[in-house]
Amino acid sequence: MIPVFNAIFPIFAIVALGFALRKSGFIEAGFWSTVEDLCFYVFFPALLAQTMINADLSQIEAGAFTLTLLVTMAVIGASLLALWPLMRRFLGTQPGQFTTVYQTTTRWHGFIALAIVLSLYGPQGAALIALVFAVMVPVLQVSNIFVLAAFSPFERPGLASIAKTILRNPIIWGVGIGLVISLNQVPVWPPIMDMLDLLGRAALGASLLVLGAGLSLKAALNPSRELLIGVLGKLVFTPLVMMGVATAFGLRGLERDVLLICAAVPTAMNGYVLARKMGGDAPLYATISTVQTVVSFGSIPLLLWMMS
Repeated sequence: MIPVFNAIFPIFAIVALGFALRKSGFIEAGFWSTVEDLCFYVFFPALLAQTMINADLSQIEAGAFTLTLLVTMAVIGASLLALWPLMRRFLGTQPGQFTTVYQTTTRWHGFIALAIVLSLYGPQGAALIALVFAVMVPVLQVSNIFVLAAFSPFERPGLASIAKTILRNPIIWGVGIGLVISLNQVPVWPPIMDMLDLLGRAALGASLLVLGAGLSLKAALNPSRELLIGVLGKLVFTPLVMMGVATAFGLRGLERDVLLICAAVPTAMNGYVLARKMGGDAPLYATISTVQTVVSFGSIPLLLWMMS
């Protein structure tokens, strides 16, 4: 377990550093949103494009791998929707609270997953993570928007609006361009690859600092039953479902491990904005994401140790 902990410790140490920098006031609050935009629109698309261009996709069982992802997302989503009547009746959960539980259980923090996989498995694992991005980002974006719209008191977005949101996602463009170049074996001018490499190196450190700066320990001190469901659903139930589906489809070794890491990481913060705009419970989202991030510092090494 010690090697796994040693590999993951730097990642969470950078998250803690980001939190400390924000709390200290050493860096102005407005700076963090700028860095977050740089990560989302420049650094990560560059990193994922470079990863896909360099990936040897012939060694990946893409069919079983992709099917495992899709089935897992379907099972998690269906389970949460089935839980809604029970939460409403026995816990008094409001629609906005439920959509936040749904989002924080189904979404995943791809930046943390990528950092862990790169640390443990190198470029081969990174290629698998890039495929995960390609599959999960559009599917989760659509499903979460539909759930928020179904429970929202506001006007529901149309299909054209949802499609536009997905097509504007730079992560999709980064993975897509890299995948097309890789599959067609298009030669890329080496200085361009060097440029992508330099941008990609900035992605992980900057994104983890931003994640830490966005944590709210004050919000985490407001426990609720919805908070407990959100934490257990993401950090316990989701990895168990992923493990079961991966086993059913015969995935082993690196492919299974990468999928489990993706399942075990805390939720992504981008759902907070959707919760605020579409009638979700944004303060609850901040609370759940903070607690998930803190707890995952122990739960992810434990999961990886159990797998080994």
